Amino acid sequence: MQDILLINPNTSKATTAMMVDIARAEAPQGFVVRGASAERGVPMILTAAQLEDSTAGVVENARKHGGTANGIVISAFGDPGIDALREIVDVPVVGICEASILEAARGGRRFGIATVTPDLVGPIEANVQALGVRAQYTGIRLTSGDPLALAAHPQRLLEALAGAVAECIELDHAEAVVIGGGPLGQAAQGLGKRFSVPVIAPIPAAMRLLFDRLASHVRVRPIR
Repeated sequence: MQDILLINPNTSKATTAMMVDIARAEAPQGFVVRGASAERGVPMILTAAQLEDSTAGVVENARKHGGTANGIVISAFGDPGIDALREIVDVPVVGICEASILEAARGGRRFGIATVTPDLVGPIEANVQALGVRAQYTGIRLTSGDPLALAAHPQRLLEALAGAVAECIELDHAEAVVIGGGPLGQAAQGLGKRFSVPVIAPIPAAMRLLFDRLASHVRVRPIR
């Protein structure tokens, strides 16, 4: 069996379990998916400072749990620690932000992002720029209200995100929309059939990109 490690940069074990379930559904036969939650930090990353602070925990979890991993997924939208991990491991490392943006932008599509965290707009848009797809980017549309309160009520979260997706399509003319957040994983899957344009769920996108990269990867050294 080959081994995939999904690192949740927040402390919520329930969120980790949800994200692992989504990832497992995308894994082909012969792969197992394990999850690791941050040991310190916050249950849901809401600010740029919290995102930055989670980087050390991502690296710690890779060192602690990743020795047998054939690939690693960082499951926070902002991909904290992705560059640091790529320096110390010789397996593919994929972030859900990177993967979903690249998938949305494929073929030159114009794409938007729907999310719940206004204080993460800066880091998200920095990733758009770094990935070289800024010209296709139509912007972020945000839900209203407290993100933690929304996340605690799945149906309210689903409807709020549906409204943000609709704005991306109708007001910004996006041809694909990314759901921006690992903890939004279940809602992202529920939105796919509601719209005429692709709604990109970030965790499945990360798994697809990871397996594409695994297909051409040869491991030559362990995690340091």
